[in-house]
Formats: sequence, C-alpha cells, structure tokens
Amino acid sequence: MKYLIAICLVAFSTLRAAAAVDIQEVESPGGIKAWLVEEPSIPFVALELRFLGGGNLDAEGKRGATNLMMGLLEEGTGDMDARAFAKARDSLAASYRFDTGADDVSVSARFLTENTDESMALLRQALVNPSFDEAALERVRQQVLTSIRSSQTDPNDIASREFGMLVYGDHPYATEYEGTAESVATLTRDDIVAAHENALAMDRLYVSAVGDISAEELGALLDDLLAGLPEAGAPLPNEATLTFDGETHVTPFETPQSVALFAQPGMKRDDPDYFAAYILNQILGGSGFDSRLMTEVREKRGLTYGIGSYLVPRDYAELWVGQVASGNDRIADAISVVRDEWAKLASEGVSQEELDQAKTYMTGAYPLRFDSNAAIAQILVGMQMQDLPTSYVTSRNDMVNAVTLEQINRVARELMQPDALTFVVVGQPAGL
Repeated sequence: MKYLIAICLVAFSTLRAAAAVDIQEVESPGGIKAWLVEEPSIPFVALELRFLGGGNLDAEGKRGATNLMMGLLEEGTGDMDARAFAKARDSLAASYRFDTGADDVSVSARFLTENTDESMALLRQALVNPSFDEAALERVRQQVLTSIRSSQTDPNDIASREFGMLVYGDHPYATEYEGTAESVATLTRDDIVAAHENALAMDRLYVSAVGDISAEELGALLDDLLAGLPEAGAPLPNEATLTFDGETHVTPFETPQSVALFAQPGMKRDDPDYFAAYILNQILGGSGFDSRLMTEVREKRGLTYGIGSYLVPRDYAELWVGQVASGNDRIADAISVVRDEWAKLASEGVSQEELDQAKTYMTGAYPLRFDSNAAIAQILVGMQMQDLPTSYVTSRNDMVNAVTLEQINRVARELMQPDALTFVVVGQPAGL
C-alpha cells in the first residue's frame, strides 16, 4: 500500500507554477550548502545530489569505471546483498536513482516523510559503504557490456561515437562515458573503488530538496547522510580543443536509412548573448513543427520524419548540434537543405514574427517544467551548477522577452559558421 501511495505522490505532486517557487538557501551545521523548496502539504520529499565530474574523471585506460561504479551503488552494502537492499528500499516506499553523465554523477532520492530516517540511513549505506561485491560487479558489468554491444549495431550510437572522435580529439568527450567493450571488460574492483573516491567528493557537491522538510531538518539530514565521503575528488579535465572542418564524413553501415549528426562551435551558458542564441536555435531547429529545418526538410520536401538542433554548453566544450535521418537515396538532399538554411539564417537573420512566436512558445513552456517535486529538485541543482541565482526561476522569462530583433540577428551573424558546419553520416548514402 505504501508503495502505491508513493507512486501517487510522485504523479500528483504538482507544486505550483515557476513564479511561485520559494527557494531557500540552506547551510547545514557541517557547512553543506543546499537549496530548499518547502511543500508541507504532501508528506513526501525529493532529494537531489549532484557531484561535478562524471565520466570525464575516468583514469586513462579505465573508461567506463565511473559509470560502472554508479551502477553498483544499489547492488549491496555492508551485510546486505542486492536483493536485501532492494527489499529494504521497497519496504520504505523509497526510490533511489544513481546516474552518470559526461560531466557529473547524480543521486536522486524520493521518500515519504514518515520514513525519512530509515530511507536516509539506507541511502547512506549505498553512498558511503557500498560493498562492490565481485558477484555484483560481474553481473552489472555484463549488463553494461550488453548495452555497449547493442549500441554497436545502432546507427545513431555509431554516429555519436564517430562524431565524438572527430570533434573532440583526445579529450574524454571523444569516447562514450559508458566505456568500450574492451575497457569495461578489464575493470577491476580496485578500479571501481578508485572511481568512487574520485567522483563522490564533498568539494564538488550540489544539493536541492523539495517537499515536506524544513531547513533545519534538511541540514541535519545532509550532515548525517554524507559524513564519511572524501573531501576532494580527482582533478577535472581541461577545456576540449574542438575540430570542425566543414566536411561531410561517411561511415559505411548496412541500413536502409542514413543518420547524420551535424555541428559547429556553440556558446557558453554564461555568455551575455546566450538567450539570443537559445531563441535562434528554437527558430532554426528547436522543438515543435514550426522550426525552419522542420519546415524545409520535412514539410516542404518530405525528406525526413524528424529533424532538430540544440545548443550543448558542456562544461569543457560548447557545441551547436543537430540530427537528421533519411533514406539512403535522400540524405544528401537533406544535408544540402540544412547547409542552405544554416547559411541563409547566418546572412539574413530572423523576422520579428519568428522572434515573437519563439518567445511565446519558450515563455509558455517554461512553467510546465515545474510539475513535480522531483522535477523542481533537478532544476534547482542545475541552476546551482550553472551559477544562476535563486531569482532565475522568476526572471528567466523576462530575459527571454528582453532579446531584441537587432540582438538576435547580430548573434546569428557572429555565432553561425556555415563553413564550419561538419556532418557525420552513418549508412549507405547515395551521392556523398
């Protein structure tokens, strides 16, 4: 019954619109800083922990160690094996999620207020005292290897790998943080222990909590939960040196439909022109059916079912990326249209009507992101990691609306680089 209640709480904990989110900045007695949104009307808490440095922390020759380590945190601790841990978690109607990204690792916890102490004690065991049992290590290793082998026959994954090697050179971004079949197969328990010490470190921690918990309770909870983690982690990588040669690179693969990734240099998230660039991307290839790429490539010519683009302001690299898939006999035409639209937007800019339409969509969609405790907790952590103020949730739409036609067209001229737009195509494309 408690488990069903927890599911319902997750589904229906739609707190409030973004404008009403009241963010408190909290510091625990032990000095851990966090952001908190109190919502006592529902006896449920979402806790989000984010540690800066993810797959990019893997030591040389140990690619995939951080990802494998995070996958093992729920696989046993102390005298509990994976089954006992899962049983204890489910009896509390709690949920934990441990994820790895290129630039961070995250821990998400959802629990009922009445079970706070027991839920956090169990989570602490997973974070601070994981067993990394050899049997569990082999089981999770095989799961990861199965995923890697599956990706080797997926054109999208192949394109992503080829793109990474071409653009990122010798930076960790050049390879997937899941690792390769060869690197994952050779990882030892010592490698996993080292990855744990390198990644889950207090000097790169960001925290948010949303739900039925006070600032005082959150502070005490964090000190208890995280005591014993290393104070400092492994060194973070340097900025990536990017290569965009403006060419179209083909990787042959037997499939009736080719996949193409395309990219050029992007923009840092803290750049004063970032919102103009963000709106520019929405007009070019953002979500929905009104973007220029969707109109020209799909609606007018029927060359694809879907196409899109997005800004990628990674911690150590900034890209403007897009993706399209089309039949082998049509992908060359799709690429030609993308190149033409890229050049056209760079030289001619956008219209006032396009700018107004994009603003309306973006400001209307933003409050919808704040639809649950968990979603808000994730947003708050992301804001902290981007060094945004707590007021951002209320000022963000004002910053979108402040972008002028003159500014966005200047950014189009300065940022867009048609000659640098580089394509990676996987398939059997005709005419390329």
